[in-house]
Parts: sequence; structure tokens; C-alpha cells
Amino acid sequence: MKKIMIMAFAMAFMFGLQQSPISTGEAQAAAERFYDYSEMRWRPMSENPKLRSRHFSNKSPIPRRKIRFKDDYPVGTIVIDTSQRRLYHVVAEGRAVRYGIGVGREGFTWTGKHKITRKAEWPGWTPPEVMRRREARNGRILPKYVPGGPNNPLGARAMYLGSTIYRIHGTNQPWTIGKAMSSGCIRMANEDVEHLYAQVKIGTKVVIKH
Repeated sequence: MKKIMIMAFAMAFMFGLQQSPISTGEAQAAAERFYDYSEMRWRPMSENPKLRSRHFSNKSPIPRRKIRFKDDYPVGTIVIDTSQRRLYHVVAEGRAVRYGIGVGREGFTWTGKHKITRKAEWPGWTPPEVMRRREARNGRILPKYVPGGPNNPLGARAMYLGSTIYRIHGTNQPWTIGKAMSSGCIRMANEDVEHLYAQVKIGTKVVIKH
């Protein structure tokens, strides 16, 4: 019995080492609440038990696919079509990987050309002051900072666009993929953003069109 207990303790310890670097308190918070972008507030998981399994899902409701791509962009370019709510990563001449994305809600869409200037795994989230003031006027108080982890709205990965406040990032709400709900950032399911993150480098050109 003593030997079994020692083995169980060792396995639990090793499992703990493999987890994301978040504290016990953060992990507990992640299990108890999530940040609801549609209402711009924290919500306890108990408010809607149906959200529990979806909250921790990493998969997109829109499967990624390798497709023929007729637009004339150099290999390596990321092309984001906000009207289609799709992101295309050009992987060969005439070929691209297509991902489902979430985009800015009405009044928060934008277009332009940028480069990826930074990449981060399990990024922390610091809501811009303009966002915090805007939401405060509506009676919704945003946190000043949310550490990286499963309860973070930026999800598993983030790719920062130029010197803007916008990112291509993951999400802890994959059921919002295909919808216009963000404040301008490009949202992907964690499984998809991890896939794209591994394929691109700092300096990758990003084209956002509508």
C-alpha cells in the first residue's frame, strides 16, 4: 500500500509539472468562471452548466481546411476576410489553409496591412484603457489584468499586429467563432491558433479586408 501511495504521489507531481504555469488560485478561478465577451463581464460557470464543456473545448465549430486560393498573395501571407469571417494562410502558390474566425462587432471592424511584430504563448490580457472606459460607461467593469491561462480571453496563443492594439488570438469561448462579437481583434479557436502560430514567424505579412 505504501508503495502504491508513493507512486500515486509521484505521478501527481509529474502531472502538475506539465501543466500551464498558473497558480492554484488562478486554476480555481478558471474552473469557476469565464469572461463572457457578449456581455463584457465575468460570469460564474454555474450560471449556465451547458457552457461548462464548451468553455474548455479547444476545437472550432468551423473545421480548418486546405483549399485552392485564387487571390494573388505571396506564400506565407495571412489574409483575413472579415465579411466572410475566415482567415487564409497562403502555404503554396494557389493553395491556402482556411480557418474560421471571430471578428469585430458592428462599429469595430477595420481593414489594413500589418506585420506580426510579436508572438506569445498563453498571453496575459491587459484591456486597453479606452475599452475599460467605454465599458464602464455601460456599467461593466473590466479587470485591469488577467494572467495567462484557461480563463483568459486571449486563449492559448496571440500574434500581435504592427503597433496596433489588435491581435490574432485564441479564445476560451470557441462557440463564438464565425460571429462578430469582438472589439476588433481576430479570434480563433485554441486548436486553430496553435496550428497557425507554429507556421508563421515574426515579420509575416497580414492583410485585413472586408
